[in-house]
Amino acid sequence: MCMWAATAITAAAITTATTAKHSPHKTIYARPPKASGHILFHRREYNPLYMEKAIQSLEALAAEAGEFVRGLRPRTNEATLVTLSGELGAGKTAFTKAAAKALGVEETVTSPTFVLEKIYSLPAGNAFGRLIHIDAYRLESGAELAPLGFDELMRAPGNLILLEWPEKVADALPEPAKRILLVPMEDGSRTLTYA
Repeated sequence: MCMWAATAITAAAITTATTAKHSPHKTIYARPPKASGHILFHRREYNPLYMEKAIQSLEALAAEAGEFVRGLRPRTNEATLVTLSGELGAGKTAFTKAAAKALGVEETVTSPTFVLEKIYSLPAGNAFGRLIHIDAYRLESGAELAPLGFDELMRAPGNLILLEWPEKVADALPEPAKRILLVPMEDGSRTLTYA
């Protein structure tokens, strides 16, 4: 359940809104303007379990992914699972590429749609030892994760697993550390939601 209390902010309040966005208790999120063009932002009460951001470009998505992954810490008893949901072209793989780059992966990161899984060793100094990128788009159930060694991967606390299309294999997934939803907007921007 979302614990947000939203209020609209008009164009006249933008100066106040932009200065208030760094408050530890309130966060300002850009939203596409309503049909009337008057509502430019929504203010929502802070909830550390749920956060929504407007991402205006692929460069901004890459910066957000880097900041996100650098802030993650390994779980103590299992791998850290982060799920990425969104329609085709929403930016799931772009987010993963940027996360991999921020973690020091030097090789080219591509979508594992056909190979299903790619494992990258991370350089020393990272909180995680390996990045595992799984694309479950072609899977029909969680049972199809077994041949990938998913259970074994989940037992290693040094693993960071970024899994695209979690809804395809939801029956086999443990509770993720974070759920990320990417929604493309008509203007080319994206809404990114952390839960």
